[in-house]
Amino acid sequence: MLATLADWLGGCCLVAGALLSLVAGIGVLRFPDTLSRMHAATKPQTLGVLLLVAGVALRLRTSADLAMVGLVAVFQLATAPVAAQMIGRAAYRSGRVDRALLDVDELQ
Repeated sequence: MLATLADWLGGCCLVAGALLSLVAGIGVLRFPDTLSRMHAATKPQTLGVLLLVAGVALRLRTSADLAMVGLVAVFQLATAPVAAQMIGRAAYRSGRVDRALLDVDELQ
């Protein structure tokens, strides 16, 4: 009974994570400027990957698999914000940011 519930929750997490990752991909294609695309590439994609990781953890349930899934989650949380920061900084320095869209320009 408990294993069946964990399988259903894992399946729901997998579907929700896949949908969030799909929305992130659509946002990267559809948004007009670099900063909007950067937002779409990091925020929903990170949550989508974490939901996928949670779904996999609920489905596998062995200690070795849970350790590997935990490392994937930590790596995702550690690298996605740093990558977004580097993309934003590179876009700003190369002049690909519309400065009229910025409320505060702290790099000027």
